[in-house]
Formats: sequence, structure tokens, C-alpha cells
Amino acid sequence: MGQRVPLVLAGAVAALALVVAGAAASQECAPDRLDLRAAEDGTAHRFAVEIADDDQERALGLMNRRELPADAGMLFVFPEPRPVSFWMKNTHIPLDLLFADETGTIRAIGRGKPLSLRPIFGGDAIQYVLEINAGTARRLGVAVGGEIRHPAIDRGLAAWPCP
Repeated sequence: MGQRVPLVLAGAVAALALVVAGAAASQECAPDRLDLRAAEDGTAHRFAVEIADDDQERALGLMNRRELPADAGMLFVFPEPRPVSFWMKNTHIPLDLLFADETGTIRAIGRGKPLSLRPIFGGDAIQYVLEINAGTARRLGVAVGGEIRHPAIDRGLAAWPCP
């Protein structure tokens, strides 16, 4: 009987470790968290994001807002890759627009001038667009070839999948 207690305790500790590891992984991949990886050195930067994944949310975007925290952004999710253009109608915040393909690889970076109606074309096969404060991509060393990691990106296709 003395040997059963350590064995049961060891099993309970192992089960708890799995639960904690699972919670950590799910927290790391929480829908309001996004990791942006720089192309050159692979450094990852964490952002709190809002998700725009339907027509109404994508149409509204960050319109009518006056500020965006430095570590925040909005991730636009399209159901499939497509040609994508954005404008800054009623958007008061200068933005970097990171256009990514179905794997989360950044294919183009645009600069959004507040209130401009000029289209910002991101490419023909874009599935994700991340809007962050203007100048953030350059400051963090994020360029074309960098990656976005988020649970909305198909883990089977993502070059840098969320665990």
C-alpha cells in the first residue's frame, strides 16, 4: 500500500502538468493575442488584437477611433485568399497595414494616412491583414517575409504555427 500512494501521486502530478501545459498553450494561442515575427532575425512581438472576421466587422475596422495602444491592433480575417485593398475612411489613427497570405507570411506592408480615401492595395492572394500603429513595423524590424501567428491562421498551412 505504501508504494501505491507515490504512484498515484506521481500520476496526479503528471495529469496536473498536462493541464497546466495545456492552459499555457491555450493562453499563448488566445484569440485576442497575436505574435508578429520579424523576417530578418525571427524576433517575435506580442500584440493584443481585435478580430474582424465578417463583412460588417471588416467594413467598420478601426473607424472613428482616436487612439490605439502601442501593443494592440486589429486582425482582418478573410474566408479565403483574395485581392485586398483598404482605405482609411473615418480612420483617425495612422496605421501600418500588414498584408499576409494563407500561411500568415507577410506579402506587403502599406501605410495608412488618416482619413484618406486612396486605396492601399495589398496583393492578389491575401487572407489576413493586420493593422497596427504607423511606424511599428519598421521599429520592430518587421518586413515582407515576416510572419503573423494567430489561431485564426490555418495551423496546417502556417509556416510558424500556434502550438
